[in-house]
Amino acid sequence: MTVMSRIACCQIALRVGESDANRGAALAAAAAAAADGATIVVLPELSASGYVFRDKAEARALAEPADGPTAAGWARLARQRGVTIVGGICELGDDGLLYNSALLVDPAGLRVCYRKVHLWDAEKLVFTPGSGPPPVVETSGTLLALLICYDLEFPEWVRLPALAGAQLLCVPANWPAQPHPVGERPMDVVRAQAAAAVNRMFIAVCDRVGSERGVDWVGGSVIIDPDGWPVAGPEPGDHELTVAAGCDLAVAADKMTSERNDVFADRRPDLYRALAGEGD
Repeated sequence: MTVMSRIACCQIALRVGESDANRGAALAAAAAAAADGATIVVLPELSASGYVFRDKAEARALAEPADGPTAAGWARLARQRGVTIVGGICELGDDGLLYNSALLVDPAGLRVCYRKVHLWDAEKLVFTPGSGPPPVVETSGTLLALLICYDLEFPEWVRLPALAGAQLLCVPANWPAQPHPVGERPMDVVRAQAAAAVNRMFIAVCDRVGSERGVDWVGGSVIIDPDGWPVAGPEPGDHELTVAAGCDLAVAADKMTSERNDVFADRRPDLYRALAGEGD
């Protein structure tokens, strides 16, 4: 029997330093998505704090623990609506360090906190990179994994949750807008499509909008099927919206691309040892 999961990516405008307003906007968008039938809601990277920090001190002033006010608000909504919520925060760790983190919250509460491993540009001046692998969590009968933004550009890192059985990869993102040829999709979206296709799993990327200290954003939130094709979005631009689609996530278990080809069974790990630094 086909069981459809409705996935929603809530592309909202954020403002650095306005944590209460950002939390309110995220909760309102997530609640509206849930009212429209969403069972999995993805929010942007650093959705409470904003992104373009002046310095590490400003980021620290906006940071919160993984189980802080953002997670508490999402947990209330998750319990009320029976949804799973994934989104980003500026995390103050128990070790006193700052992390660019993503939380997964479902009706049971905070399930996991993933710390971004691959830091982009000035993030390296603020955050400590995470050291744990992408988590794969069973929630509402779905195997769901988390990455954050730039993590998606590393094929080995995406492959790890795929091999662990993830059906859906949720990616909170802040994609800075960059020039691209007229008529072409932003490369961020193209890379996400490729990642979905080569791993034959669903990927949901939630970007943001709202110019912030001179930085504009792609606004390319997108939900992609295991063939690599968008089933909702992208609609690049500087406007708030929610992209949503009903997805049969069980389809991601089928790794066959032809009668004789399976994207996992056809791998040759014995020839890839150099990727793991295990010699020539």
